Amino acid sequence: MNTEKVTNHIVNWLKDYATKAGVNGFVIGISGGIDSAVTSTLCARTGLELLCLEMPIHQAPTQVNRALNHIDWLNSNYKNVSLTQVNLTPVFDGLINALPKVDNEEERFMSLANTRARLRMTSLYYFAALKGLLVAGTGNKVEDFGVGFFTKYGDGGVDLSPIADLMKSEVYEIARHLGINQEIIEAAPTDGLWGDDRTDEDQIGASYDELEWAMKAMDQGLTENLNDRQSKVLAIYNKLHNANIHKMVPIPVCEVPEALKK
Repeated sequence: MNTEKVTNHIVNWLKDYATKAGVNGFVIGISGGIDSAVTSTLCARTGLELLCLEMPIHQAPTQVNRALNHIDWLNSNYKNVSLTQVNLTPVFDGLINALPKVDNEEERFMSLANTRARLRMTSLYYFAALKGLLVAGTGNKVEDFGVGFFTKYGDGGVDLSPIADLMKSEVYEIARHLGINQEIIEAAPTDGLWGDDRTDEDQIGASYDELEWAMKAMDQGLTENLNDRQSKVLAIYNKLHNANIHKMVPIPVCEVPEALKK
């Protein structure tokens, strides 16, 4: 991949889209992970306003530190970047206390994980409306169109997706080209929704390299003569893809025949 050409293409696309939309720039949530680091840097390179939100909810200190270090790096390299910190932990805890208790604590735990992402989305759109900005998504191709590893109306609730046509490995290539902090490049990918150190691979059961292989294998019909690990990874990929396809397609609309309306 020609990282310079791809980088310039995305930056120009972002600037052109924002200019035609008549907005001032972008707002993005900074998690301390590779995707938000790359996306925010691409947005910063447009020269338009970039508001970075750091929104911890019982966040691991390492994630918070990586996020703040990245924003410091952005500020040292781009004059159009600003930071707002919004501590959503009290909001999250207040919501938990307001919700009725349930018998199945595991299901409740999963629902609350997704709630974290939706609280962040709400905060992003608050600032977007306040300042005339677009919410920039941070999903990559494997997450957004492969396994659907994102929260519907959470981190999936965005105005535009700058890196959604890049595989995870390509995001890392762009990160190295942009000079993203090494601590972010080396950190194990995590969605940060659990308040602990579990990684995306812990949750999914396969690495992003393996998922990329599975996505390409499915697209190219190369699903025969596989070894045991490849078969297992392909099964994980297909299970997640099928379970999360509702996130990747338009919301279904019940079309009523005109004859019934008469």
